[in-house]
Amino acid sequence: MRKDSHLGEFELIVTLALLRLGGNAYGVPIAREIEKSIGREVGVGSVYAALDRLEKKRLVSSTVGEPTLKRGGRAKRYFEVTSPGLRQIRETQRALIALWRGLPQLERGEA
Repeated sequence: MRKDSHLGEFELIVTLALLRLGGNAYGVPIAREIEKSIGREVGVGSVYAALDRLEKKRLVSSTVGEPTLKRGGRAKRYFEVTSPGLRQIRETQRALIALWRGLPQLERGEA
């Protein structure tokens, strides 16, 4: 995996929310899923900024839907996690588990 394809914390959260939604989601549902899943309020602009970074890294891809009258003739941009993105999520998961394993402070639930 390329060095610049690593996932930052918020990028990981966004990709996991996108996976939960089953792909082909756009910013608003992704932000709502993050808020629902982890109780962290996020701005839609922050979600789209992360999605843009992820797309540049080729970890997500996007397609543009049809323009709608409800949106003033604008189209939604739908995202899905790519195969390299899924591999990077798994690598990040393995790395975090390896780092967490054996830390007594975390095993006892200390604050």
